[in-house]
Amino acid sequence: MAVQRIGAHVKQGDPIATSKATGAGAVQIFLGDPQDWKAPKLAYPGGAEALKSDAAGAGLTVYVHAPYVVNVATTNNRIRIPSRKILQQHVDLAAQVGAAGLVVHGGHVLKGDDPQAGVDNWRKAAERLDAKVPVLIENTAGGDYAMARKLDRLAALWDAVGEFGFGFCLDTCHAFSAGIAPEDMVDKTRAITGRIDLVHANDSRDPFDSGADRHATIGTGSIGGEAIVAVIEAAGTDAIVETPFEGQDDDVAYLLDHVKAG
Repeated sequence: MAVQRIGAHVKQGDPIATSKATGAGAVQIFLGDPQDWKAPKLAYPGGAEALKSDAAGAGLTVYVHAPYVVNVATTNNRIRIPSRKILQQHVDLAAQVGAAGLVVHGGHVLKGDDPQAGVDNWRKAAERLDAKVPVLIENTAGGDYAMARKLDRLAALWDAVGEFGFGFCLDTCHAFSAGIAPEDMVDKTRAITGRIDLVHANDSRDPFDSGADRHATIGTGSIGGEAIVAVIEAAGTDAIVETPFEGQDDDVAYLLDHVKAG
């Protein structure tokens, strides 16, 4: 599959104009406060239909990122149950804006819990979710009890939810921080999931296998621009940068200039 589009995660206000200014072909947004449990609310003039229409007119593929608070894996009922609800709400609104996918973190269980409990909770969430748009599970950087950090844990998770049509979002910074070398990221992930639907193209401020989730402007971190480009080309799919805002335009330009469609 050829690389389709490259863009950045931008603020809700006017993602179309922001993306067009950089020549991007894709954009990622939140549908509200990423640290909030409130129902999503789109801050775009004219609402969901206007965003859908404007994005199509601009030739932009839209991705939505679920709130960071969502954790359907946890054994804590006060988090898991609201997480299922807000995930469905974001799926519903993402469908209205014509999103190509909704990205959600793999989550984690509590210290001392059997990780299998998190796998089971993910399966229950998958069974109940009305996935009106593709839901893309994203790998995470740290945490001994994370569901999508290390490859063996990801394999257990995918065995439980793969049949429900979930997609996968590969974050280069997260994988690097989890101890997966750039040259192995695509092959080892795809061997488990059978697919990569989106790349979050982020450099890392921290060293290999650090467990830290701190994104860096491409080419200024520990991964390097060439390695990130190679990951995108090997994955052959859309790429979104989630790097510091002040360097995002340069990051998009760099990827547009260096990534070659396969």
